[in-house]
Amino acid sequence: MTDPIADFLTRIRNAVRAHHKQVEIPASNMKVSLAEILYQQNFINGFSLLQDTPQGTIRIYLRYSKDGKPVIEGLQRISTPGLRKYSPAQEVPRTLNGLGVTIVSTPKGLLTDAQARQQNVGGEVLCRIW
Repeated sequence: MTDPIADFLTRIRNAVRAHHKQVEIPASNMKVSLAEILYQQNFINGFSLLQDTPQGTIRIYLRYSKDGKPVIEGLQRISTPGLRKYSPAQEVPRTLNGLGVTIVSTPKGLLTDAQARQQNVGGEVLCRIW
């Protein structure tokens, strides 16, 4: 697999479109950090790390509104292995004027766009979620 983050986002996107309650994704440290940010920003109900294989699996519990609409409306990969996108701290892009979240890989770990600006640290712009 050449782009595990794109695979992570695609699995979530497909599960949301199919109205699944949960989705299982092969684990890595970066994917666990992405799941933590999604949970902190209330895009998902929670996640658990299963040690059923040597690599492990992340089970993500998707969130829907009371009328059945998914909370996650869109996911977009920004930086790809073939074309990396970097941004300084004050120029980290906003998603829908703050209604969504941009996730940035920084020397301090994965941060949201607001956290990166607050901590004055830039990095690779991984994806947008709204």
